[in-house]
Amino acid sequence: MKKLLEWKNNKTRKPLILKGVRQVGKTYLLKEFGKEFKNCHYINFERNPKLSEIFEKNLDPKRILDDLQFHLNTEINLKEDLLIFDEIQECPKALTSLKYFQEEIPELFLCSAGSLLGIYLGDSSFPVGKVDMLTLYPMSFQEFLMVIAENKLLDFLHEFEKSNSIPDIVHERLWEYLKHYFIIGGMPEVVSIYKKYKNDIFHAFTEARKKQEDIVLAYFADMSKHSGKVNAMHLNRIFKSVPAQLEKSIDGSVGKFKFKGIVPGVTHYDRLVNALDWLENMGLIIKVHIVNYGKTPFGGYFKENAFKLFLFDIGILGSMSGLSPRVIMNYDYGSYKGYFAENFVLQEFSPSIRSLFCWHEKKAEIEFLIEHNSAVIPIEVKSGNNIQAKSLIVFSKKYNPKYSIVLSAKSYRYDISKKTYYFPLYMAGQIPIILPSLNSKNSK
Repeated sequence: MKKLLEWKNNKTRKPLILKGVRQVGKTYLLKEFGKEFKNCHYINFERNPKLSEIFEKNLDPKRILDDLQFHLNTEINLKEDLLIFDEIQECPKALTSLKYFQEEIPELFLCSAGSLLGIYLGDSSFPVGKVDMLTLYPMSFQEFLMVIAENKLLDFLHEFEKSNSIPDIVHERLWEYLKHYFIIGGMPEVVSIYKKYKNDIFHAFTEARKKQEDIVLAYFADMSKHSGKVNAMHLNRIFKSVPAQLEKSIDGSVGKFKFKGIVPGVTHYDRLVNALDWLENMGLIIKVHIVNYGKTPFGGYFKENAFKLFLFDIGILGSMSGLSPRVIMNYDYGSYKGYFAENFVLQEFSPSIRSLFCWHEKKAEIEFLIEHNSAVIPIEVKSGNNIQAKSLIVFSKKYNPKYSIVLSAKSYRYDISKKTYYFPLYMAGQIPIILPSLNSKNSK
């Protein structure tokens, strides 16, 4: 919402496209944003396909606006109203028209949204350079806490730098809610169900799982409907294989994604690349490339077919894995289920850190490498209390990073001899925010 308000007040704004997976809350968010205007006019091209006919004659924005006003039976005030084009990918010419709205009616407040826009971005009709773009991600752990009104815990996380210590009672409470989040994830309707029934936690988790199953079925339906030349069976099998392969990562870090066995007779990357790209552009999977060198630029040290794959939402991952809420709640986060912690950290990082890599050299591996102000920062993810990081020692001796980070079940501390910050897993979302202060502290 803050970014949308910034867009509204920007005098050089362009028509806005809000991307994100289906059911992540785009429509709700834009309609809430519409309350900041005198009037909000809503067009949905999926629910009303005949509206596409307005864009067939030509792409003159003034004529289109006139026709839309006749359809809505109301005036659209250019300076005071918001116009929303929802599911815009269902009307490619409406997508193209954004270019002409930007050029000829730049004062119009025009927002659009699409669940499957990622698969259209390569189309020649896309208005490159003529639109502003935002991506809506599933709710983070801190947003989850916000929804359930755990304001004191939120305040503590936001003000963490001032205290630099975590009381045991706070740590235990945050850890308990983190396990709840591992079950619920960040899809808004699932979080809403949890909030509604959270006084009966068994019922809340049961109803949440049902909704997650419905959401997954909707994604499979989208694959069949919208995959076009991409084989829907390949999409289906790859999407299902991500949690299946993650589950095999019992000990240590998640391994390289394997192509063999996904589709009968297909064993190589080049036969699945289109389907992988489709799922990534749709936002359902997150790819993390494996590099074999610990210095920048990372882009020069990976192979296109060597990567890890994760799901976009930890709750969906649990649902597709068939992992019962009881198992997660009873889970003491030892060596088992480490992939859950890794997927969670990636999900927390994704909105803020766009370029993430993992490092493999011989038998040593680091879950994530990020570049910040030209510095390489290795990040180890431990699912439990064991914070021994042999690979981090190997990496540090070879590449001498300014500092390193370990995320685990333990509370916060800093080891000056190892130049290593130890953060609890539930603080993963804070890492991108506090990186500048860590850099400053370690440069002194």
